[in-house]
Amino acid sequence: MEAAGGSAAYHQVDLRDGAAVAEALAEARARGRVDLLLHAAGVEISRLLPDKPAEEYDLVFDVKADGWFNLMAGAGEAALGTAVVFSSIAGRFGNAGQTDYSAANDLLGKLVAELPRRRPGARGLALDWTGWEGIGMASRGSIPKLLGEAGIDLLPAPLGIAWVGRELAGGDVPEVVVAGRLGRMLAEGDLLAPETAARWLERAPGPMVGRVERFGLHDGLTVTVELDPRRQPFLDHHRIDGTAVLPGVMGIEGFAEASRLPFPDWQLAAVEEIAFLAPFKLYRDEPRTATVRVRFRSAGERIAADCELAGCRTLPGQPEPSWTTHFTGRAVWCREAPAPEHGAPPPAPDGPVVARGAIYRVYFHGPAYQVLSAAWAAGEGLVGRFTGALPPNHEPAALPTVTPPRLVELCFQAAGVDELARQGKFGLPQRLDRLRLLAPPIEEPGLHAVVSPPEEGEPTDAWVVDGTGRLLVSVEGYRTVDRPQPVTPEELAPFTAMRSRS
Repeated sequence: MEAAGGSAAYHQVDLRDGAAVAEALAEARARGRVDLLLHAAGVEISRLLPDKPAEEYDLVFDVKADGWFNLMAGAGEAALGTAVVFSSIAGRFGNAGQTDYSAANDLLGKLVAELPRRRPGARGLALDWTGWEGIGMASRGSIPKLLGEAGIDLLPAPLGIAWVGRELAGGDVPEVVVAGRLGRMLAEGDLLAPETAARWLERAPGPMVGRVERFGLHDGLTVTVELDPRRQPFLDHHRIDGTAVLPGVMGIEGFAEASRLPFPDWQLAAVEEIAFLAPFKLYRDEPRTATVRVRFRSAGERIAADCELAGCRTLPGQPEPSWTTHFTGRAVWCREAPAPEHGAPPPAPDGPVVARGAIYRVYFHGPAYQVLSAAWAAGEGLVGRFTGALPPNHEPAALPTVTPPRLVELCFQAAGVDELARQGKFGLPQRLDRLRLLAPPIEEPGLHAVVSPPEEGEPTDAWVVDGTGRLLVSVEGYRTVDRPQPVTPEELAPFTAMRSRS
């Protein structure tokens, strides 16, 4: 540094000692600016967590975490250019025996990512290094051999040193992995013990969770269920042109059941951004496995679970099975049940009523999904009456559901009746912005779906209320796609008559 025209001063301190760090930084602080701050300190003691003394964990964690805090405090109000922290691939991917080291490095990555918000004008950079070759902690003892056996490349020191300058000069992201092959570090291990999976299923059973397959570090939770139209009414009574099709509302239920497994005492606040991408068909009534994958993330005080339902089939002439993603959505969980909401009681008919028989001459649903007993116009909107005593939705019938599938279906079908009356077309579910559960949803007589009048080209909103106006279910932003088969004029007549005389 001095040969290049600068000046250097060397201070040896324990980064956990805030006063010593502040004293060492006093000269820089007095100059009013810190152009570059490198936090490269670290202690690594590999030992499985049950065998690690608390003071050892604290030492490994605090050198990095408290060291960063003390450096920031020691810099005080001095302007800061760029702060670089030496993190590790263990902080990015985790590693057995390095719980403390992984946690500390991951924390540093998060802290430097938010540095520009705390110190406007500053830049933060975390470098997630693999082990260095010839220098540093990974070069000692048998560690290079162990890393090689795990398929993890060491980083030549000249390349690593140059990488710091490269990122300072041209990078613009807060965290960078610097490594070659990562071998076992990227292996998809199962984080879930079999007894834990069994306990989850015992505490939170449902018709759409059959088996917990795995809980991977990168791919999240995977749950499967065998769907059999000869056994399950929700399949047998939901057929399009004779082929059993998984109802969209049961796909939503699958998202709710799978994402609830780790959090059985939490409350489902909503299921959002639901897309019905492709029908899940069960040809020739043969059983078929549905796979639900869930990736969890924090959303403030809530937990967001990004979900997809997929199926695999071997198609004629293709040697490899083909996977299709059928539904996607996001379940949102909270600790407390939502506050109750009330609206107006559903208005009674004041004009033509479309009866159950007319509805299900158009709709393809069997008895378990014939949820509408009648529908009528209410101003510019529509009201659909719930049938009430329906055959079981699923077997065993005693299995609880998280959502009320047939009350959600009530909203879908009522919105469909309104679409038939307004536009003369029969739409199948395509997207849903948001489903909210507002009260314990129980199928009982006296429930109604109320459909709000949609703006031209805009999606539809609907909700289920009881006789007092208490809201049970809210469906927001419901969109459909046209079913290819047109509705005949005779089938359409009761619907258009209802709307034209309302």
